[in-house]
Amino acid sequence: MEQIIIFGLGLNAWITILTVMSIFVIMARTRIPAVVAFLGAMTVLLIFGIVSEAEGMAGFGSEPVVVHAAFFVVMAGLMQTGVLYWLTKHVLGSPKNYRQALLKLMIPIAGLSALLNAVNVVALFIDVVKIWARKLGTAPSRLLIPLSYAATLGGTCTLIGNSSNLVISGLYAEQTGESMNLFAPLVPGLFCTVVGIGMVMLLRKMIPARPSPETSFESTSDYTVELLVPTDNPAVGMTADEAGLRNVRGGSLIEIVRFDKEIITPVPQDEFILGGDRLIYAGQINEMLELKRTHGLVAADHHVYNISEIDTDRKLRTAYVGFGSDLIGTHMSDNGFEHRTDMVLVAVARQGRRIDGQPREVALEAGDTLLLECPPKDDREIESLTKDSLTFFDSHFVPQLGPKTIVATVILLAMFVLSVTHVMPLMATTMLAAGAMLLMKCCRMTKVTKYIEWDLLLILGSTVVFSTAITKTGVAETVANGVLNMWGDSPNPYVIMALLCILASVFSEIISDVGACGVFFPIAYHVAVAMGCNPMPFVISLMLAVTISFASPIGSSTHMLIYGPGGFKFTDFMKIGMLMHVVLLAADLLIVNFVYPLYN
Repeated sequence: MEQIIIFGLGLNAWITILTVMSIFVIMARTRIPAVVAFLGAMTVLLIFGIVSEAEGMAGFGSEPVVVHAAFFVVMAGLMQTGVLYWLTKHVLGSPKNYRQALLKLMIPIAGLSALLNAVNVVALFIDVVKIWARKLGTAPSRLLIPLSYAATLGGTCTLIGNSSNLVISGLYAEQTGESMNLFAPLVPGLFCTVVGIGMVMLLRKMIPARPSPETSFESTSDYTVELLVPTDNPAVGMTADEAGLRNVRGGSLIEIVRFDKEIITPVPQDEFILGGDRLIYAGQINEMLELKRTHGLVAADHHVYNISEIDTDRKLRTAYVGFGSDLIGTHMSDNGFEHRTDMVLVAVARQGRRIDGQPREVALEAGDTLLLECPPKDDREIESLTKDSLTFFDSHFVPQLGPKTIVATVILLAMFVLSVTHVMPLMATTMLAAGAMLLMKCCRMTKVTKYIEWDLLLILGSTVVFSTAITKTGVAETVANGVLNMWGDSPNPYVIMALLCILASVFSEIISDVGACGVFFPIAYHVAVAMGCNPMPFVISLMLAVTISFASPIGSSTHMLIYGPGGFKFTDFMKIGMLMHVVLLAADLLIVNFVYPLYN
């Protein structure tokens, strides 16, 4: 196969290019989850023998994957011992106005994201930000975008702050045999963070104000009603479907309360109706009350649900449909979610407004907010059941602070000290910290797996394999030489660096920062080597360029986290994000070349 040469590249090289490009198309044009796209592409490379089985497995044992996996265990210890809970309670304070809120929010969040990973910080502080917004009388969206931007910017300051930083540092170590310092991107990252925070403050009036999805769910009595089945009703003895009482115009039957207090939910289609049953419906109140006339039902003496007084066994919770969720494009009436999780959909809100009509017949989209009636299970058990489908942000888990809180803090600080002082490599320090968390019982082994983002680890491993294939097949070298030939005998390294960073940052808006850095790193590295330049400025500028994806919600994991809670439209990120992207890209190229010389 390698003897076939087309435009200077072998067949394996073209297969690699088409395979990697297919990920861009799939991510941009389909709803296939990212992890499926990445693993599928890697499978193609294995089938054609472009990468060996050993190389494929090596990707999942590489530094980015191992460090991330170990850091998830560290985060579990910080969560379960209350370290992060203490931070959320004491770090931010209480702002008096919107402008002060932005400063009190963005500066500490940027600092924490450098140490604790941006995605974890955003997930931790979403509820806090929503409380702030309520107190200040402003839309949560006006604080959630600054939250995501600050976390992303702060994450550029260290290797563990963003996943893409770890991927690039791992690939750099493979190419050079030298490990990057934990704080290698600190100065450029800090400069871009300061510029970014200043931009948000200047452009704060451009941040869109979207209605909070939760405002659609403030009074459940507005759309739940309880109707009683008289003993002489013709429906008695029939199934809920046969009687026409299960899926009705404007709503659906979410629960049956028997006369002996037995609760049946979700209601199966073959469930029989008995005299004295209380039928609880969710949907349009006026449509459901029409059932009283058409089906011979009578009004019960009270509403079953109320936000302030919910049944002690089952509770109402809000969740968000994230990008890549297996619920996107499906209807609750036929996707099996309710049966699988023992939950019942009560209502759906989109972009801050409740969708009228039958909630179970709504075709779900990324960012939709769902009000669910949940079974009497632990919050984390519920969240583990829905991990691939929904994200909950109303968890009431409050850890107990105590001696283990101090132990976990010491372990975290020791991890940083050992890494910064080069006593141990980053991978060794994170693994040691993870082991210490388990050994000191700061987190339970049985619960650690709930904190691990398996999809992210698989994507990271696949990205490393793609980079290997791009290098191995000569794609990186050929593209690098082609770029250099465009400028003749004396190419300008600054121009080429800028070109690569612009392309990488645009692609990161489409397929995420992790995918972009895996594709562009080998090209940038080979360009630097071919010109006889120090690779470090190319590497660090690329590290920042793929991270500042502010114009699209799919460009960063932190943007995807806030998309649902903020009730955003897809285009909302462009209003401030495009200008942020351009300014920060210029700041990136300026500061990196000031800190890192092009020639050793």
